[in-house]
Amino acid sequence: MANLKHNYDESKIKTLSSLEHIRKRTGMYIGRIGDGSNPDDGIYVLLKEVLDNAVDEYIMGFGRQIEIGIQGVVVTVRDYGRGIPLGKLVECVSVINTGAKYNDDVFQFSVGLNGVGTKAVNALSKCFLVRSVRDGQFAEAEFSCGVKLKERKGKVDEKDGTYVQFEPDPEIFGASAFQEEHVLRRLQLYTYLNTGLKLQYNGQTLVSENGLLDLLDEEVVSESLYEPLHHQTKTLELAFTHTGRYSETYFSFVNGQFTADGGTHLSAFREGFLKAINDFAQAKYEGEDVREGLVGAIAIRLKEPVFESQTKNKLGNTDIRAGLVAEVRDAVIELLHKNQEAAERAIAKIHETQLVRRELQAVKKMARERARAVSIRIPQLKDCKMHFDRKRQRGLESMLFITEGQSAAGSITSCRDANTQAVFTLKGKPLNACGLKREAVYKNDELYNLMRSLNIEDSTELLRYHRVILATDADVDGLHIRNLLLTFFLRFFEPLVLEGHVHILETPLFRVRTRKQTRYCYSESERDQAAEALGRGHEITRFKGLGEISPGEFKSFIGTEMRLSHVTVGNQHYIPRVLEFYMGKNTPERRDYIMEHLVVDETL
Repeated sequence: MANLKHNYDESKIKTLSSLEHIRKRTGMYIGRIGDGSNPDDGIYVLLKEVLDNAVDEYIMGFGRQIEIGIQGVVVTVRDYGRGIPLGKLVECVSVINTGAKYNDDVFQFSVGLNGVGTKAVNALSKCFLVRSVRDGQFAEAEFSCGVKLKERKGKVDEKDGTYVQFEPDPEIFGASAFQEEHVLRRLQLYTYLNTGLKLQYNGQTLVSENGLLDLLDEEVVSESLYEPLHHQTKTLELAFTHTGRYSETYFSFVNGQFTADGGTHLSAFREGFLKAINDFAQAKYEGEDVREGLVGAIAIRLKEPVFESQTKNKLGNTDIRAGLVAEVRDAVIELLHKNQEAAERAIAKIHETQLVRRELQAVKKMARERARAVSIRIPQLKDCKMHFDRKRQRGLESMLFITEGQSAAGSITSCRDANTQAVFTLKGKPLNACGLKREAVYKNDELYNLMRSLNIEDSTELLRYHRVILATDADVDGLHIRNLLLTFFLRFFEPLVLEGHVHILETPLFRVRTRKQTRYCYSESERDQAAEALGRGHEITRFKGLGEISPGEFKSFIGTEMRLSHVTVGNQHYIPRVLEFYMGKNTPERRDYIMEHLVVDETL
C-alpha cells in the first residue's frame, strides 16, 4: 500500500487537450463505435453531426437543398446556407466550445448547442476538409485527425454555403462501412421533420411535403385503423393513428433531432394523449388500453434543449412537461372533434382493447389453475440455482437454453453448469404466433410454460435469466423452430429482444479428427481448413442434430468458449412488417420472393 501511495504523485496527473480527449474518450462524444451494422454506430453519428449544421441553416430559412454523397467511407455534405464566417472557419471546426449556436439572433432552434459536434468529426477523421463560400469569397482548410494541414482563401463563382468532406479514421473505427438502409433511414427522418427540405443523396432525391404525416404513412402502410391525424404549429408537431399491434410505437424529435430514447416530450405526449381520449370520450380508460397499437410521433422546437448526452438521444428538460401535456391534450381533442369518423374508430379500438383485456384476465386465471393442477413445477424446465436480478444487477451469468427434443436436452442437461444454466425443452415445433391474439399464449401449454419459465408475463422487469439462448439443430427444421420462437418473442414480448437478452447458440457442424487430434468446425470453410491441416488419415463427421453430440463433447460448446450470435433488431418499427412477410399467411407472395432470389450453385 505504501508503494502505491508513493507511485501516485504529481507526475501521474495528466491534462489532455480537447483533441486528445476526443480521440481517447471517443464514446463520450459519439456513443458506441461499432462497425456500421447498427444504425447507432459511430460513423452515422459523424454524418449526423455534419448534417445537423446543414439542416440548422434550412431551419433558419437559408438554403432549401442539401447534397450528400457517400463513396465507400468518404462522406461529402454541401449545403446552400449562409456559409461559416470565413475568418472563423478553422476555429469553428477545430476549437471546442466555438460556434454561433450560443447566439439566439443567429440560431433559434438548433440541435448543435455545445460547440462540439463538427470538432469531434474533425478529430475522429483520417481526412477532413471544410470549405465555406460567402459573397464570392471562399475559405478552405484541410485536417488529419484534427490537426490542420493547410489553409487557403480566394475568390470563387459559387453559391453561398458550406462543404464538408470527411473519412472516419480506421484507427478508431476499424473496418466500419456505411450501410445504405441506415443512411437512407436517417435522411428520411430529416425530411419528415423539415417539410420542403430537399436532400440529394447519391443521385436520389428525398423530400417530404406533409412532415410527420408522411412518416406515419410510411411506417404503418395498410395497418392503420384510421387515417393518421396531424397537428402542426411552429413549436409543436404531432401525428398518430392506431393499428392492430400489441405494442406502442413512438417517434420523438427535438429541433430536428431523433431522440431514440425519448425523454420529457415523449412522456408528455403519452400522458396528454391519455387525458385527451378520456376527456373526449368522457370515460376512464386505462393507459394500456388507450395506447395499445398506438403509433405516434411528436416533434418539438426548444430554444434551450437539455440532452442527457452528447449524442442527444434523450431530452431532459423537466420544466416543459406540464405545459406540453396540456398542449398535446388540447391538440388531440381538437383533432378528434374535427375528424369524427377517425375518432369513432379510435374509441371503438380502445373500448375493444379494454374488453379483451378483461376477458384475458379470465383466461389467465384458467391457465394458472390448469398449470397448478398439472404440477407445481414446470415439467419442461430444468432450472438452475442462480437467477437474474435486474435491480441489483446480479445473476448476469444466468442463462436459459431453449432446445428441441429430449435427446438434445439430455446432452445439454447432463453437461451444464447447474448453478447458472437452465434448460427448457420443446416437445415439437411451437405455435406460429404471427397474427395471433395474446390469449393464444394462455391456451397453448408450451408457450405458456415458456412464458412462466422466463417470468415475463407482465414485463421483462422480473426476467429470471439474463440470457435466453435458442439451441436448435442446424437443419431446416431447427431453423424453422428458431424463427417460430423469435416470432413468439417479437409478437408478444418485444422488449426481451430489444433489450438484448436473446441469443442463438452456434454449435459445430463438423468434427474433423485423427488419432492424435480433434477439431470442431462451424462452417464448411473451417472444415476444409481443418482437413488440410490434419493431413492424411483424417475422419470427418457431420453432426445432423444436437442429440448426436455426446455430453462430453457438448460441455465445451456451452462453456467458456461458447459461441453465441446476438439477436438484434436494426429498426424496431419494421418488426410487424417483417413478421407478416416471413411468417404470415401471404404464402404466394413469399414463394415468389424465394424464387426470385434463389441462388443456384452451378458447381454442383
